[in-house]
Amino acid sequence: MCRFATSSRTGEPHVVPVSYVWQEGLVYVVTDYKTRKLRNLRENPHAAILVDRPSTRPGILISGPVQLIEKGEEYRNIYNMFHKRLSWVRGDPWKEGEAPFVKMTPSFKASWGLGR
Repeated sequence: MCRFATSSRTGEPHVVPVSYVWQEGLVYVVTDYKTRKLRNLRENPHAAILVDRPSTRPGILISGPVQLIEKGEEYRNIYNMFHKRLSWVRGDPWKEGEAPFVKMTPSFKASWGLGR
């Protein structure tokens, strides 16, 4: 899990917990079509994630531009990554066109408490 932050066209922030997959330097998140996060991303295609554990100090912050992936071969490849890695996806599968993926290309990374 991570915290996923978006903002509207007017700069109103929105932060929610989401499952994510990190693969080959990219961050992937799934959402539903009726969410505020998707509405924000359509208005302002940038986001940030924070991966940390509330009870410990280490954390990683990543932000960058996003692309919505809604169908096609890339969609199916991302879905297969989620299906393989996340048990809740296997328990509640969906079809192409029912839930878009968000692909983030990191342009900023910061970490703390991880040592050198």
